[in-house]
Amino acid sequence: MVEAVQTLSEYELERGKPMPSKNHAAVQGCVIVALSRYDEKYSVFPELSLELDGTPYVPDVSVYPRDSLDPLQDTVTTTDPPLLVIEILSPSQPFDDVVKKAASYLKAGVKSCWIVQPAIEGVTVLLPGEKPKFYTGGDVTDAATGITVAVEDVFRPFH
Repeated sequence: MVEAVQTLSEYELERGKPMPSKNHAAVQGCVIVALSRYDEKYSVFPELSLELDGTPYVPDVSVYPRDSLDPLQDTVTTTDPPLLVIEILSPSQPFDDVVKKAASYLKAGVKSCWIVQPAIEGVTVLLPGEKPKFYTGGDVTDAATGITVAVEDVFRPFH
C-alpha cells in the first residue's frame, strides 16, 4: 500500500497553519473592516508574527490597545500578547487544532480568542476560565475587550 505524502508549502511551514482559502480571505477582510470602527481604541493587525512563551504564531487577526506606529521603527516579531486573537478556520484545518492553539494563546496572556468557522457561519469566543460562547446570528460580544461585531458582518460575502 502506498501512502500519500502531503507536502507543505513555504507559507504553511512558516506560519504553522494551512494556506488560506478564498472564503478564509474574504472573511478575514470582513473581520478587519468590522473591527475598524474601534480604531480609536484598538490597533488591528492581520497576519502579525508573534512569539508568545517562546512559541511562534501568526494569527489571522491580532488586536492590541491603540498604538502609534512609527514609520522609521518597525518590528518583525512581537512578543507582547494581543488582547484578542482571531483565527479563521481553513477547510483542511481540524477544529480541535485551532482550539488547542486558542488555549495556548490564552495561557500566554491573550485575553480573548475567537474561532471563526466560515463553513457553518459561526464564531466561537473563548475567554480564560469561562465556557466558550458560540454565535451564528446576532452580535458577537467580547467581554474582555468590549468589542461587539454583528455575525452578518463577518459573513457578508456569503449573502
